[in-house]
Amino acid sequence: MSRACELTGKAVMTGNTVSHANNKSRRRFLPNLCDVTLISEALGQNVRLRVSAAALRSVEHRGGLDAFLVKAGTGDLSQRARLLKKQITKKLAEQQAA
Repeated sequence: MSRACELTGKAVMTGNTVSHANNKSRRRFLPNLCDVTLISEALGQNVRLRVSAAALRSVEHRGGLDAFLVKAGTGDLSQRARLLKKQITKKLAEQQAA
């Protein structure tokens, strides 16, 4: 399982740990990933995702998983999130047509 957010694409970064004596050693900056269950109102089901804490705040700010995925670009989304986005947009289009 990769250490990357499924919604924003935030992943591991590398850099240096710099001591007081200015010695540099390599280190990894890991994203704050959480396993969460989000509710899709359009699909009427629960979705388990591995997202960063910042992405979780963004989902809540935008008004839920459906609103977040409709606005999100497909470049950063994982394969599962792209499939969810496609299903949600299809379901919302069906609801508007009816």
